[in-house]
Amino acid sequence: MARLDVVAGQEPVAVTPTGLDESGRLLWDSVAGEFDLDVHEQLLLLQACRTADLLDRLARRGEDADLTVFNAKGEQVTAPWITEHRQQSIVLARLLAALRMPSGDEAENRPQRRGGARGAYGVRRVV
Repeated sequence: MARLDVVAGQEPVAVTPTGLDESGRLLWDSVAGEFDLDVHEQLLLLQACRTADLLDRLARRGEDADLTVFNAKGEQVTAPWITEHRQQSIVLARLLAALRMPSGDEAENRPQRRGGARGAYGVRRVV
């Protein structure tokens, strides 16, 4: 796997890290080529790229595989690769959201909105 060393004051890496597969390289090139990223953002992007590659491997694993398997108790359950694919999809979405890249047309110039922490819900009075 590619390693991205982080040292205080390190300059951002301009080249695509080694060890990425097709989806990871495409994601890196499209984001890093468009935006000037700080080191912490590069680390988030690197993890997103690795996750995209993992999702591809899981999808290839499932092309001809059964959707269900039998567990130790003999019960038919969802195949573990499906569950892992779902979880990694959530991870990828969260990593990309953490990068806070603008979405859509730049001409829209709409601000990114992030909801604050919710306060405690008040006690509802039962009538």
